Amino acid sequence: MAAATTTREASVDIRRADDRFATQMRWLDSKHSFSFGHHYSPSNTHHGLLLVNNDDIVAPGTGFDTHPHRDMEIVTWVLDGALVHQDSTGHSGVIYPGLAQRMSAGTGILHSEKNDSWRLTGEDAHTDPVHFVQMWVVPDAAGVTPGYEQLEIDGELLAGGLVTVASGMERDRDAAAIHISNRYAALHAARLAPGAAVTLPDAPFLHLFVPSGAVTLEGEGALGKGDAARFTGIGGHRVTAAEASEILVWEMHATVGM
Repeated sequence: MAAATTTREASVDIRRADDRFATQMRWLDSKHSFSFGHHYSPSNTHHGLLLVNNDDIVAPGTGFDTHPHRDMEIVTWVLDGALVHQDSTGHSGVIYPGLAQRMSAGTGILHSEKNDSWRLTGEDAHTDPVHFVQMWVVPDAAGVTPGYEQLEIDGELLAGGLVTVASGMERDRDAAAIHISNRYAALHAARLAPGAAVTLPDAPFLHLFVPSGAVTLEGEGALGKGDAARFTGIGGHRVTAAEASEILVWEMHATVGM
């Protein structure tokens, strides 16, 4: 999929949690920041290179059965609980808080995601839901070889600053925990104690998401759990935690080619 750099008028677009699309089933509570599945709005298909930002809670013993993906870089970030990943390239494992994980769909991949970690660990079945954010960005080019990568970064997150979780930028070759096939995009995360602050990158496109806690965004005010801010042509804002919080920040130097 092509991506094209562009110059846009500077703006900050605040999106509130309650305004997201919602998919609710017996086993799933999913909130979609962008058009997803049968939820579609032509004015809300992406921001920069980010096409999907799904905030999911999955009940124990349930989850997404095996399904296909193609030509997409998929990053999953667990906040609470444990998520079992299995795919057609032979990868199988448990994703938990502090573990960075990326799947490149490329020419085609099948995978499942379920809240049944006891199948792999041999522990007793639990009754806890799993809460995770799944994010999709377009790759630089179609038809790459499918792949998988994960790395635990809990120690880095304890420092409290922005940690580069995933990146395809040359600048981050030795800094990112995992790598994605897009040279214009990077994902950063931070766990912030009350009163702690970080400064956002400066980029043509930024997407700030607050999956837990509450923060204050410089110049814009309070953002609560599930709120987001879409930055165009501007960056460098300061984010301060009003309570213990996590934030996810996509830094993007291009947008989806039209």
